[in-house]
Amino acid sequence: MEPAQIGSVALGGVIGLILALTGAGGGTLAVPMLMFAFGMPLASAAPVSLLAVMVAAAVGAGFGLRERIVRYRAATLMGACGLLAAPPGIWLARQIPNEPLSVLFGLVLAYVSMRMLRGRKPAQKRHPDCVFDPSVGRLRWTPRCARSMAAAGLVAGLLAGLLGVGGGLVLVPALRRVTDLNMRSVTATSLAAIALICIGSILVAASIGLVQWAVAVPFTAGAVGGVVAGRRIAAAAGDLGLQRLFGVVGAAVAVALIGRALRAMA
Repeated sequence: MEPAQIGSVALGGVIGLILALTGAGGGTLAVPMLMFAFGMPLASAAPVSLLAVMVAAAVGAGFGLRERIVRYRAATLMGACGLLAAPPGIWLARQIPNEPLSVLFGLVLAYVSMRMLRGRKPAQKRHPDCVFDPSVGRLRWTPRCARSMAAAGLVAGLLAGLLGVGGGLVLVPALRRVTDLNMRSVTATSLAAIALICIGSILVAASIGLVQWAVAVPFTAGAVGGVVAGRRIAAAAGDLGLQRLFGVVGAAVAVALIGRALRAMA
């Protein structure tokens, strides 16, 4: 295996690890890592990131389905809405020059990093829109709950197409806000939705030749390995500490990405 391929596998492993531990953030960090490591423009790095996130998320969701913690109706609704919004996101990404798009991505990454640094606050909602009914093992749906999840899926899909992020930064907070699911179920459900959302973006990107397979395949293999390892690490490591580590790294990458884009625009 060539050094570039080894580096691609290693980077993918980091992304898969983040995805397994948090259900979010992996795709957000993948794109700038690919841009810095391989000198790829954002429009080329985004499909590679999405392919890795899609496969890694599917693996993680598969584990969740086996453990019966994926709320598949919620994942399907959010994923279907995301599939509708992803292709317009890809089209929009091709209309925006690389530098302004990089600045936008840096701002999104900075926002996600700040949220990670603050950590997860304990939920204080008393009457969530969607309540889990343990007697039937599923959520009790209301129109308001369905609208909230559909909106989250649309936003996640648009971001997936536009910036190459999986959408967990939207889906995880949405599930925590409108349901009373525990964090393991939220993470597993978001991974299932992310896998569905990424499918549309990957198909569109591949059809117009945007996927660099020489980088994408080893990067994806590494991401799958990271997901598997992350499930084992999560049992022994402090989740909050890992999130804050991601926040520090993500904030530094966001500053570097925005700085490089602004220098190129000057």
